[in-house]
Amino acid sequence: QVQLVESGGGLVQAGGSLRLSCAASERTFSSYAMGWFRQAPGKEREFVAAISRTGGTTAYADFVKGRFTISRDNAKNTVYLQMNSLKPEDTAVYYCAAASVGTIVRLPTRGEYKYWGQGTQVTVSS
Repeated sequence: QVQLVESGGGLVQAGGSLRLSCAASERTFSSYAMGWFRQAPGKEREFVAAISRTGGTTAYADFVKGRFTISRDNAKNTVYLQMNSLKPEDTAVYYCAAASVGTIVRLPTRGEYKYWGQGTQVTVSS
């Protein structure tokens, strides 16, 4: 069982930056590909970014490309989401998730994410 704890959310003005962190309890953190998702009020949870087990492969939703960067530090069992040029429409609860995948380069399908954090609120004011 992997426990994930997000932090780093908060209130920021449009154009500002935040860095989210997600700490994992699992000592075999490098066995998991990681992802970030978000859910705004009244909307479905949506994919934001993903990173492979060693960090060599990443993927982003179109609406964050060029603004957000996902990274990981396997020595610290932590995945990050650097968010720049934030917009009011980025306001949401952000969740990290973990997926056990067999290869170091493959990114998970959405259904493969089995472990989820409790979320951290990001609010961007205009």
